[in-house]
Amino acid sequence: MVRDGIYYGFGLAAVAAVLGWLAGPWYAVLPLLLAAFFLWFFRDPERQVPQEPGLVVAPADGKVTDISTLTIDGKTRHRVSIFLNVFDVHVNRTPIAGVVREVEYRRGKFTNAMGSLSAERNEQNIVTVEGEGQTLVFKQIAGLLARRIVFTPKVGDTMARGQRIGMMKFSSRMDVVMDGSISVTVKLGEHTVGGVTVIGRAQRVTSEPATQHPAEQTLSGGR
Repeated sequence: MVRDGIYYGFGLAAVAAVLGWLAGPWYAVLPLLLAAFFLWFFRDPERQVPQEPGLVVAPADGKVTDISTLTIDGKTRHRVSIFLNVFDVHVNRTPIAGVVREVEYRRGKFTNAMGSLSAERNEQNIVTVEGEGQTLVFKQIAGLLARRIVFTPKVGDTMARGQRIGMMKFSSRMDVVMDGSISVTVKLGEHTVGGVTVIGRAQRVTSEPATQHPAEQTLSGGR
């Protein structure tokens, strides 16, 4: 479980205990339900990350809402968009193993993350990772409810494929922008599992070995 879940959950449980003692048991029902929700929402299950070379895994649990081909700086790129609803696990993971080359945080709006313009207009964190024979960009995009984006690695850090890297609180969207040579392996409407579902596969696999998972990262920091 992410540490925030303990703070929210046990804080509300304490409120429920005080209300139940001062005003009666019925007044404790709502804070107890909220405590249970927060403990469940901030769950952080273990995942078996596939280790086959050349794979790009989903950075989050959610529904694939867009698969597009873009031209960026004259080069073809594939974009896969994943929408997280409030019932999905919100811990994010890196799609490939590699080195964090750039992190850019952009202020913006908090519109519906399923909208086509949210990828450019909404508040977001843009991360560039170089490794496994490619340079990949993923975006943590805020939505109507998500008002806090957490990203723990720093520029220059080496990450393992599927490593926990942060979270977005209360529904949001993640975009993965891959090289045009990567074959997209998911379909619109498919539900992904962060760190497990393969969303792309390299046509030419490099001999670069997969990075082993480092120690657990703390996800309580944020912007």
